[in-house]
Amino acid sequence: MRAVVVQQPGGPEVLVVREVPDPVAGPGEVVVDVAAAGLNRADLLERQGRYPAPEGAPGWPGLECSGTVSEVGEGVTGLRVGDRVCALLDGGGYAERVVVRAGQVMPVPDGVDLVDAAALPEAAATVHSTVVARAGLRAGETFLVHGATSGIGTFATQLAHALGARTLATAGSPAKVAAAAPFGADAVVDYRADDLHARVLELTDGEGVDVVLDPVGARYLDLHVRLLRTGGRLVVIGLMGGRGAELDMAALMTRRLSLHGSTLRSRPWQEKAEICAAVVEQVWPLVAAGRVRPVVDRVLPLADAAEGHRVLEAGEHVGKVLLVP
Repeated sequence: MRAVVVQQPGGPEVLVVREVPDPVAGPGEVVVDVAAAGLNRADLLERQGRYPAPEGAPGWPGLECSGTVSEVGEGVTGLRVGDRVCALLDGGGYAERVVVRAGQVMPVPDGVDLVDAAALPEAAATVHSTVVARAGLRAGETFLVHGATSGIGTFATQLAHALGARTLATAGSPAKVAAAAPFGADAVVDYRADDLHARVLELTDGEGVDVVLDPVGARYLDLHVRLLRTGGRLVVIGLMGGRGAELDMAALMTRRLSLHGSTLRSRPWQEKAEICAAVVEQVWPLVAAGRVRPVVDRVLPLADAAEGHRVLEAGEHVGKVLLVP
């Protein structure tokens, strides 16, 4: 089969299509004929040699896909050849076929196009496991998410809105602010033009927010601590702004704040299976009802994977960039 491999660590140009061995379903696994694969920022790090695949994962990128089950391994129940599915992968999605543990395979939600479904697994699993399961966002609370037009940002904004939370989002230009408008945020702040701290306090009558989903890391740690109201929860899912920062421990204690860190790819497969089951039970009904939808910026052929990475790195996308075989 064809797959997009990384010739050597480097820029987007190191991504090339090569013939690789066909996957075979082992016990507890299925093979999926890929309809589309989603691109994620973690793929950029893997291409650069900064985020190695976990042991046993394919040696090429791709953390989510949609497609059709073509082979079912021993001991697998509830999945059959021909099922339309999407999947949370350990790697290997940039290919014509991929092998995946059955517990990380989810049905395509009702009403969703098979290709578009590739935009769902990583965002849905990340946002639900952190914002809902970990931070416990509830109706009536206020939620802040950065990167309103990213794959995570568009999904998190929609999900929080569907759950009844007041949602604030950030974007980096007037054009991005306008592009974020359809996804249900109560306000979108241009963090380059505005004082983010002052603007969020203005929008919350000086009270701050209950939950922050943070892909930035160190650069915004102090800001987020100051923006959280008593009992607030900060969930860090990325380190785009660095790894190390000082933390005001007194603020955590006196205002009973919680700081959560989370990754997804490195979790044991049993935990991923539990996350996927929760997504199917609690998020897919919202997708089927049209209250949350996959947001696809563009669909590119496998041979244009380098262009997809360039688009992600330049921040030119709104929602997800997908690859199709």
